[in-house]
Amino acid sequence: MSTPQTTHRNKILVRRIYEDCINTGQLERLAEMVGDDYVGALGEKGAAGFAGNIESLRKGFPDICFTIEDLIAEEDRVVVRWRWSGTHNGSFMGIPPSQKQVSNTGITVYQVKSDKVVHSWLQADRLGVLQQIGVIPPNALPKPQPK
Repeated sequence: MSTPQTTHRNKILVRRIYEDCINTGQLERLAEMVGDDYVGALGEKGAAGFAGNIESLRKGFPDICFTIEDLIAEEDRVVVRWRWSGTHNGSFMGIPPSQKQVSNTGITVYQVKSDKVVHSWLQADRLGVLQQIGVIPPNALPKPQPK
């Protein structure tokens, strides 16, 4: 059973992941915050799997900075609505650098157990990123027609 103190502690944990690890690039600190039994949105495992996703993102956008727009917690779940911005100065998903400024939004749900993140689910605007770096033209999709 969750208590208000536990819920508050879970929110602090998730905020630390963004502020102390992701934004600073200090991914070695994730081992303190992510459980060995962690399973990510793409099946990645443990702190190393969590770090691998962030490393890939930071490689493509070395100046990336996440802003937490909302942080909501209940029971063992913490929901983060976030925004990041950065410059596409490195290879990202095999796509060469475009030197373009990019911003992205998304929502991640984390499950916390024994003061460590053990699971996450992610919804992000990947199409928007690909359009901003020029891989997909902004008008590639037809506009919805009024009914």
